[in-house]
Amino acid sequence: MPVTQSFIGGRSIPSTETFPNIDPATGKSIGDVARSGADEVDLAVAAARTIQPEWAKTSPEQRSILLTKMADAVTAHRDELARLECEDTGKPLTQAYADVDVCARYFRYYGHCIETYYGITIPMRDDMHVYTRREPFGVTGHIVAWNYPLQLISRAAATSLAAGNAAVVKPADETPRTAVRLAELIVEVGFPAGVFNVVTGLGAEAGAALTAHPGVDHLGFVGSTEVGSLIAHAAADRVVPTVLELGGKSANVVFADADVDAAVPFLVKSILQNAGQTCSAGSRLIVHRDVHDEVISKMAAAFRKTTIGVGVDDPDLGPLISKKQQGRVRDLVAGISRGTVVTGGTIPEGLGDGSFFAPTLIDGVDPSDEIAQQEVFGPVVVATQFSDDDEAVAIANGTDYALLAAAWTQNLSRGHRMAQQLQAGQVYVNTYGAGGGVELPFGGFRKSGYGREKGFEALDAYTQTKTVVMKL
Repeated sequence: MPVTQSFIGGRSIPSTETFPNIDPATGKSIGDVARSGADEVDLAVAAARTIQPEWAKTSPEQRSILLTKMADAVTAHRDELARLECEDTGKPLTQAYADVDVCARYFRYYGHCIETYYGITIPMRDDMHVYTRREPFGVTGHIVAWNYPLQLISRAAATSLAAGNAAVVKPADETPRTAVRLAELIVEVGFPAGVFNVVTGLGAEAGAALTAHPGVDHLGFVGSTEVGSLIAHAAADRVVPTVLELGGKSANVVFADADVDAAVPFLVKSILQNAGQTCSAGSRLIVHRDVHDEVISKMAAAFRKTTIGVGVDDPDLGPLISKKQQGRVRDLVAGISRGTVVTGGTIPEGLGDGSFFAPTLIDGVDPSDEIAQQEVFGPVVVATQFSDDDEAVAIANGTDYALLAAAWTQNLSRGHRMAQQLQAGQVYVNTYGAGGGVELPFGGFRKSGYGREKGFEALDAYTQTKTVVMKL
């Protein structure tokens, strides 16, 4: 099998060292990955800095044409990209296809947005003409997680390139292949070589080098709060802006008047999608005591019907990303001091050496317990009862994270109150989007990070404002 190599300045760059790319469904290698480091990061940043001034001078129309061509290219390679994503992450094939479609949508969406992205005029006096310009930062660096490689890379790259920046991406150690393939396609559709570069390698080596590189003008990171804090410190040392999308412990709050049958499919999908390895997964279930038994019973029944298997066989639930993650999830579940495992809580048998974990529902968990406070990043949901609206809000807001929340109620007034009182970057009422559509600004409060990606607002994150004051 060919080695997955860094793609810099429009060509593949080999490295002297490699590491294996493990299929989480089988535990076996599906090829080697170039273990790039500081030298390759230097090359990538130099390539980006060389081309960026020229790229920034292109018209919005020219950038729009190339971005929409890239969307077409992603769609044309849909089967190939979905297979790579499925094998790298372990996720079911249907979910991998959805990721490819969203990837194409990012390029198309920002290809359209950039033609309507303007500065503003500011009224002062008749003899003063004042206006703002939105200008690119220069070179943007992106370090992304392994759970949604195609989506995370495309939402950052499409926005950055649309705004006139050049980009250097460091994909996750475990999932490098689709990032490299996107880089190849970007050159094939006509983007200048060096506008988009991918450096494969380990986070502690290539990722750290990219974070600290003096030639990077803006940083974006998707991953754990712990690593995000390190990146924020490194960015602060160099005084460069940063967008951080970090952990979550998102709550589904189910009120007594909720349509339970309509809610349950969303409650199930919000925690089982991508094996619960989603920063905005609905990992906490906060249920009114009057409907508690009904919700728990129907959730457990749905969990028990879940099919589990290798991603390419397209089950409901695939493996976790690695044996290490499987062990972490197992230990967190085994360590509960209060609560009852209603279903799951084990590593399923008969699935070989894959990193699988059964869909798990734990009821009666105290909101202060570790498993209700810390991000599990697996198919595990913890349930807690409440009696009134104030208690529900207190429990929902009672973690360090504030990425996403949802309220389930048929009371319109309550729905609006919850939208105001629930502390999260996104709040849903009677639905759950796990990050939502391409058009919706996404990001968190508190330890879930800062800055926004997605939507029109993301263009603000990848540009800087220049104010021009002209005396007439």
